[in-house]
Amino acid sequence: MTWDTARLDDGISNLLQNCAECAPGSSILVVFETEADGYYGTETADAVASRAAHLGLSASSVGIPLHRAAAPELSLLHDEMAQADCTVFFARYGDQMRFQPLPQHAPRRVISYALDEDMLASPFGTLPYQGFARLEALINAAFAKAREIRVTCPRGTDFSGSIASAPEDAVKNVSIKRFPVSVFAPLDAAYFRGWVAQDGFLTGTGSRYYEPYSCPLDAPIYFAFDGNRIIDITGAKHNVAAARAHYNAVADQFGLDPFFIHSWHAGIHPGCRYDRPAGDSLERWSGSAFGNPRLLHFHTCGAEAPGEISLNVLDPTIALDGVPVWDAGFLRPERLQGGAALLSDFPDLAHIFAEPERAVGQSADGRLRFR
Repeated sequence: MTWDTARLDDGISNLLQNCAECAPGSSILVVFETEADGYYGTETADAVASRAAHLGLSASSVGIPLHRAAAPELSLLHDEMAQADCTVFFARYGDQMRFQPLPQHAPRRVISYALDEDMLASPFGTLPYQGFARLEALINAAFAKAREIRVTCPRGTDFSGSIASAPEDAVKNVSIKRFPVSVFAPLDAAYFRGWVAQDGFLTGTGSRYYEPYSCPLDAPIYFAFDGNRIIDITGAKHNVAAARAHYNAVADQFGLDPFFIHSWHAGIHPGCRYDRPAGDSLERWSGSAFGNPRLLHFHTCGAEAPGEISLNVLDPTIALDGVPVWDAGFLRPERLQGGAALLSDFPDLAHIFAEPERAVGQSADGRLRFR
């Protein structure tokens, strides 16, 4: 435990007041997982419910199993959600349902990507939610008008495109609020083409769970894609064969189009830190580290968001009309229209962008590895 009580209270208040917009007298439902499997902190939901009471909120909690399949229909949970003003998920179920449309008159829903008290009490949890919501809006607007978006990385990623002439739904957001705001809205891969370098492993998106959930790669392989199609995979023969077999096995299990690419996006929150090597728990890593600007990921294997296999790029450069807004894994908000004003209005954001967290699950050699 590295946090102090005051910082944890700040993080929980940021979640409940700034993100969930809960005012005194509001009712909240905190959903947590009953298994102590190490994904979410086992005491986090209790800490949130306790702080909620101090903020004048009426809080209740409900535990559900960890579902390693598509999100189930839990009628009891849905009934309890309907009775609360807001539901906060410290459970993978919230992430699994994030692309589902909200029913009419549905209460607010928030999924926390701060997985435990340490993350809630860190800059990832305590920096103002409103600042990162405003940053996401600036980024989404910049992507929408850029004539060329080009992405490269040190391992050989190189793809480009533009959504400037695309319909508005080329920027595809989700139906549930994220806390913290840690990525921009996914961009439809239909408007891009090029190469994605994949090093270390293939792993799932958290939508469903399957065995094996990940596929090791002992050297980089390269995915050529044109719009929503992976058209070739190159690299060492054994790695390419393993990748193709993994895609086909996952697709066969769920009846999916294996080589469909749905969308991509990158992290925007430099307070997002992941200290353990990714290979210690790829499930946990893939559900939390992605918020750091050092990581960009694609949703692949299946035409329904978010796909079942994630392609992960370390230290991307994302240039908008030649301007590197992400520069080798460093996000430079001041290079966005309105970015300098944002940093002036939120000095704490300016500080974290000047001194960002750099731990995103790398091994000692700086690479993302299966083990």
